[in-house]
Amino acid sequence: MPSRDEIFEKVKTALVDALGVDDDEVTPGATMVGDLGAESIDFLDIVFRLEKSFGIKIPRGELFPEDVLSSTEFVFNGKVNAAGMAALKARMPFYDLTKFEQNPSVQNFPNMLTVEDMVRYVQSKVGH
Repeated sequence: MPSRDEIFEKVKTALVDALGVDDDEVTPGATMVGDLGAESIDFLDIVFRLEKSFGIKIPRGELFPEDVLSSTEFVFNGKVNAAGMAALKARMPFYDLTKFEQNPSVQNFPNMLTVEDMVRYVQSKVGH
């Protein structure tokens, strides 16, 4: 199993290639959307690069849970409800949702995902 640092370096390479950002911009705390400028179309490229780089399969909706964030069962008045938060936590144990819970507005969610979250996600996939 690759070390956390090895995973970080491969994730960094995937993000630099997919987003056209500089190496030094890809830090563990950098947010995918806010800091690195990722857009929804970029996530398809990132997923493809991570799958290829690590030899893993990333099911649609596992890394980016659009279905939860657009469901009337989980979202009320633009905010993720308790059931939605439980669904996100169950599906995404690698995310630190602490800040999101303080203001669970759907539009804030894309700004929550950090490079470190991506590293933890990949660790969870390659560790099996």
